[in-house]
Amino acid sequence: MHYDPIKRTLGKVFNQSPFLRRMFYNLLDLLLLRAWHIHKEIKLWIKTAPVNISVLDAGSGYGQYTYYLSQINPNWKILAVDVKQEQVEDCNNFFSAIGKSNVKFELADLTKFRNDEAYNLVLSVDVMEHILEDVLVFQNICASLKPGGMLLISTPSDQGGSDVQGEGETSFIEEHVRDGYNIKEIEAKLKSAGFSRVDARYSYGTPGKISWRLSMKYPILMLGISKLFFIILPFYYLLVYPFAFILNYFDTVFPQKTGTGLIVKAWK
Repeated sequence: MHYDPIKRTLGKVFNQSPFLRRMFYNLLDLLLLRAWHIHKEIKLWIKTAPVNISVLDAGSGYGQYTYYLSQINPNWKILAVDVKQEQVEDCNNFFSAIGKSNVKFELADLTKFRNDEAYNLVLSVDVMEHILEDVLVFQNICASLKPGGMLLISTPSDQGGSDVQGEGETSFIEEHVRDGYNIKEIEAKLKSAGFSRVDARYSYGTPGKISWRLSMKYPILMLGISKLFFIILPFYYLLVYPFAFILNYFDTVFPQKTGTGLIVKAWK
């Protein structure tokens, strides 16, 4: 399935006012299990983080994680980069409208972007599965981190990531260049790129996989059939979300022996 047209449609709907954009970000935080995991790891990182922080959101998309970070501390300097001009412009307009002067969005290719020893934290959420030259990106990010800085990644695993269950199947999201990482593979690639320590764990275990289908896959499939499903979605989520919330909680709180997603932390 081509996911980008649906993303553009959603962007147009929620980009009509700052209020709707904020509501959109809040909905994504509630629905997306990856957001639950990322927020958990950021809260842990903050406990030992330095006072004056510079952050890079590497592949910022809609800007929801940049928004989350900007809400934590208005003094943090945040640069968000993406390859899509439309999203960069939309995000700059929104963050300017709400007075977030510490946040800036720029157009950038992560295979070329490098800013030596500039950032304490780099975020990469659902980005690496879209980039073929992944080691080059890891090298650039490692060079861009300050000593002791951390890279936080969310990406599909090879245990059914991108909803691929067996040989011959293709990714549910056709824009992916790989179906998922083997946990040892991504650890090795990060270490070869210069990171001194890597900690990888599974996400989207059994509860997370069920939640993802209920809260994301089925609605996306419906919207792919017809935009009229926008009318039905609020009623669908009223019924489904309480179950998805409980499933997300279990996936986030309890360790998963395997899963279709990976949460990876790497330190310079």
